[in-house]
Amino acid sequence: MNSNTFSAIRSSLGTPYYEDSDVLLYHGDCIDLLARLPEACVDLTVTSPPYNIGKEYEELRSIDSYVSWCEDWMVRIFTATKRSGAFWLNVGYFEVPAKGLAVPIAYYLWDKSDFYMIQEVVWNYGAGVACKKRLSPRNEKLLWYVKDREDFTFNLDDIRDPDVKYPNQKKNGKLKCNPQGKNPSDVWQIPKVTSGSKRSSRERMPHPAQFPVELISRVVLASSNADDVVLDPFMGSGSTAEVALRTGRKAVGFEIKESYLELSAKRLENYKYEQEMAKSQSELALSI
Repeated sequence: MNSNTFSAIRSSLGTPYYEDSDVLLYHGDCIDLLARLPEACVDLTVTSPPYNIGKEYEELRSIDSYVSWCEDWMVRIFTATKRSGAFWLNVGYFEVPAKGLAVPIAYYLWDKSDFYMIQEVVWNYGAGVACKKRLSPRNEKLLWYVKDREDFTFNLDDIRDPDVKYPNQKKNGKLKCNPQGKNPSDVWQIPKVTSGSKRSSRERMPHPAQFPVELISRVVLASSNADDVVLDPFMGSGSTAEVALRTGRKAVGFEIKESYLELSAKRLENYKYEQEMAKSQSELALSI
């Protein structure tokens, strides 16, 4: 079923910048590309848009203009999402002139579409800016939305935390904790992708705001199933596409900067090469 959907997406969007059997990456503005997607073709969208803080890949807007722009693409994501689908939005903070220095962007965006918000997840990390006149920021927000509040994908068993303090504790002869682990809660402690000669993360790519694979993996496993279509309209360094491949999903990505698309394409090619090498070594070991 999703193979047909994937083909329909390609037919609607045309020739991609990069293509594989389970990946379609497009160069262009996400609002234009979202408008061309077939209705109800995406199972899960997971993305992190520009935060309007002056990064190299964005143009600064007024707060009202930024919120209006976000509402535009959020509404289009809703239209493209299947009935049982989900949307996970990662956002940080920005300054609101004369009102606040580090205001969570989630306060401005949470209700700007017809999605139903299940909850806010706090992503907590260790590395970050050290401040002198305020507390050092060590978290961002993930807003978890669904299209149908009564019928949506949630695979708790696929994301359970095995780190249980008393795994064998029983009540009335039955285990109190699921043997697969506990619910990971709504605070996720996952390291950021760091840079620097001595502290650079192993997965680091030349991109100033890179998603950790561990973070996206938890979202993708929780809110989609094998062979589902996962969309990232702000593809950046390609983390979402790589996670989709790792977990047996199909990936669709949009990116306005061609240099980032080239980065994503090389990343996916490297991943496929590593998988092929691992498979060859495994087959060789079995034949000896």
